[in-house]
Amino acid sequence: MKTKCVSVEQNVIKLSGGNQQKVLLSKWMFTNPEVLILDEPTRGIDVGAKYEIYCIINQLAAEGKSVIMISSELPEVLGMSDRIYVLNEGKVVGEFSREEASQEKIMSRILASDSEEKE
Repeated sequence: MKTKCVSVEQNVIKLSGGNQQKVLLSKWMFTNPEVLILDEPTRGIDVGAKYEIYCIINQLAAEGKSVIMISSELPEVLGMSDRIYVLNEGKVVGEFSREEASQEKIMSRILASDSEEKE
């Protein structure tokens, strides 16, 4: 996982945000899950740590694991997803494959659902 720490005795709370995320991801991976749900897995971490987490997620998917990633960062969603479900106010308002998804289409679904709610 390339976690940077002084020793294995170091408390996780004293690690950087990215290294804390990698430790949490390692704990979850240790249970060998078939499905992994990650809610904002890269929020608040630096670009290098994001890349490492993306590599881990891709590796899990390549091993046949299912990864559900919840993210509010559209470039992250578009770059990491095979299928994208768009939620607004707790409701699914759109579904796209990787090939058909774009920021414009996703935002259009959100705006359309906002308009429908107001009517």
